[in-house]
Amino acid sequence: MTVAHIIQKFKTHGTVANLPGCRRKRRIDDKLRRRIVGTVSKEPRTTSKDIKGELLDQGTSVSDRTIRRCLSQSGLHGRRTRRTPLLKGNHKKARLEFAKMHVDKPQSFWENVLWTDETKLELFGKAHQLYVRRLKNEAYNQKNTLPTVKHGGGSVLFWCSFAASGKGGFEVVQGQMKSQDYQGILNRNVLPSVRKLGLSRRSWVFQQNNDPKHTAKNTQEWLREKRWTILKWPSMSPDLNPIEHLWKELKHAIWRRHPSNLRQLEQFAHEEWAKIPVDRCRRLIDKFRNRLIAVIASKGYATKY
Repeated sequence: MTVAHIIQKFKTHGTVANLPGCRRKRRIDDKLRRRIVGTVSKEPRTTSKDIKGELLDQGTSVSDRTIRRCLSQSGLHGRRTRRTPLLKGNHKKARLEFAKMHVDKPQSFWENVLWTDETKLELFGKAHQLYVRRLKNEAYNQKNTLPTVKHGGGSVLFWCSFAASGKGGFEVVQGQMKSQDYQGILNRNVLPSVRKLGLSRRSWVFQQNNDPKHTAKNTQEWLREKRWTILKWPSMSPDLNPIEHLWKELKHAIWRRHPSNLRQLEQFAHEEWAKIPVDRCRRLIDKFRNRLIAVIASKGYATKY
């Protein structure tokens, strides 16, 4: 309604409030709303244009905007799809078996697990995504941009470990890591971490994923010689490893500091790793059973973790 319309309404009726019987007729009744919501609930990738076309074929004309508003009012907002590992039938089966086998383990068992993993931190690139709130014409203000270089600027690979009692070893991997390099990292870090974190010498458990370097024949032989108790881990299961949450928090903390070269990237990584509180480690392990319950509930499929 324009200003002129408002003035004219006041002159005519002595008010600018909605008059009885003048409310705009609803374009979507409850029956049509249920149809629209049902369509999207059944197939979340359905667009408002798809729904508009389907309704038009059936003799009902509704705009894209009205359909989107209807969905938003019903709690169905547009969101980016979450990326999850491509799980095949054997992966789901293994994940479900693992969850069922371990869901009733006592908390003391998980408190004696040394969790380990590697991750790559890119100096610049797709992995480095930040969001800003800005005005339409401020896209290229320096504070709203992210510097990039050709070929990504390089990356650094890190290995780390942690347990319920705190953080263990944290090491930069020099060059491309091969199975022998991996064994060297374990040799330098695992037992010192077990002692530092106060894990039971008799009942502590070593966790690793199924990366080819971890499952290589020479690595498996090396581990057998060590006689460590190893947690048999299901493939394609990053959502089961609580260390992924530490990696995510570490990456965001580093990127907020805007490292300009690989040396700074390494430096910031060590500094931010040192800042992670013991309580954070404890909370992740205290809630680990919830991950197993979620896998069972999803019948082995990817979970929110």
